[in-house]
Amino acid sequence: MSELESYSTGIGNYPALVVIDMCKAFVDPLSPLGFECPELIDANIKLVEKFRLKKLPIFFTTTVYRNESEASIFRKKLPALNILKPNTEEVSFLKELQPTSTEEIIEKKFASAFFQTNLYDLLKLQNIDSLIISGVTTSGCVRATALDSLQHNFLTTVVENCVGDRSNDAHQSNLVDLKLKYADILHSDKILL
Repeated sequence: MSELESYSTGIGNYPALVVIDMCKAFVDPLSPLGFECPELIDANIKLVEKFRLKKLPIFFTTTVYRNESEASIFRKKLPALNILKPNTEEVSFLKELQPTSTEEIIEKKFASAFFQTNLYDLLKLQNIDSLIISGVTTSGCVRATALDSLQHNFLTTVVENCVGDRSNDAHQSNLVDLKLKYADILHSDKILL
């Protein structure tokens, strides 16, 4: 079987950062959804600071379920999702990753930050042409958001040291697949030089 030809697409003139689910439920190892990831948290803090210094748009996602009917099949598949209730510690952010009053919080119900949210409309209002994606998990919400980003025709970059997963094998294999077909994969040192 021949290898697919794949090229870097780069970052455009109007990038935005989308920080996926860096809320407490997903980064606390004591949470049924979380895992140990201090380096990942630190890398995200530095990346967010870099975007803030350059006054570039940042969007944070959190997953919240307000009633039993929302994403009922997804929650049946993954019952740990039921801890994601409004105004709880689980859906809040670490102090160092707390969105400012000018940064958008996208409340989602499913894996992709685009699915049944207003993210696309907000990006278009600001003439964003490329998304830089960080957060958790690589095999789940990061991957789904990266695919939808490309499918909405945004230049898409996943920040390799700012994404993570409960399984390192899943993390690595998804980065390989994303790089081949859907996104550029860059270290945060190479973002916004």
